[in-house]
Amino acid sequence: MMRRFLRDNALSLGFGLLFLLSLAGQALSGLAAYNDGRLSHAAEPVGMLDYLISADFAVDVAENWQSEYLQFFLYVFATVWLLQRGSPESKPADRAGLETDEEQQIGRHATGDSPRWARLGGWRTGLFSMSLGLVMLGLFLLSWLAQSVAGMSAYNAEQLTEFGDPVSWFGYLTSSDFWNRTLQNWQSEFLAIGSMAVFSVYLRQRGSPESKPVGAPHHASDESG
Repeated sequence: MMRRFLRDNALSLGFGLLFLLSLAGQALSGLAAYNDGRLSHAAEPVGMLDYLISADFAVDVAENWQSEYLQFFLYVFATVWLLQRGSPESKPADRAGLETDEEQQIGRHATGDSPRWARLGGWRTGLFSMSLGLVMLGLFLLSWLAQSVAGMSAYNAEQLTEFGDPVSWFGYLTSSDFWNRTLQNWQSEFLAIGSMAVFSVYLRQRGSPESKPVGAPHHASDESG
C-alpha cells in the first residue's frame, strides 16, 4: 500500500522534499549572510528563529514564489491562444482558443469519469474550466503582496540603520528596490519559458512527457514522449 502510494505520488513527493531541503539551505546560508551584515554594522548576530521570522527572510522567499506562480499563471492562460509550432507544450494551430465542449468533454459531452463540475454545466463548469489558472493567479497575487509587505519592512529597517526616512507601503511599491527585486525574477522566468518552448521543438528527452517522442518530426505539436 505504501509502496504504491509512493510510486503514484513520486513526482510531487520528490519535488516537495527538494523544496524543503532547498528552503532549509536558504535559511542556513541566509542567516550567515544576514549576521555578517549585522556584524559589519556593529550589531549583535541573531539566532535561526529570529531570522526565520524576519522581513529579510520573508522577502527573499516571497519574491521567488511570486515569480514562479506568475510563470505558471501566464503559461496556463497564454497557451490557450498562443502557439509554437513543433513544441509539445503547444496545441496544434487548428485548436487555438478555448476549443469546443466536445473537445473539452464538458456538459453533455462529459464521460462517466469526468469531474462532477465538468458535467453540471452553467457557472460551475465555467469556473471549473478556469480553476487552474485562477488558483495560480491567486497564489501569485498573494505571494506578491507578501513580498511587498516584507520588502517594505526590510527596506525601512535598512533605511533606519542608515538614518534615512522610512517609506509607506505605496511608497515602497513605487520604489526602485521593489521593482529591481521583482523584475530580476520575472525576466529569468520569461527567458526559461521561451527557451523551453523553442528547445523542445528540436531537442528530445526520451521518456519525458515534456518532450516529444525521440522519432517525432520537428514540426509535430502536442505530442508527449
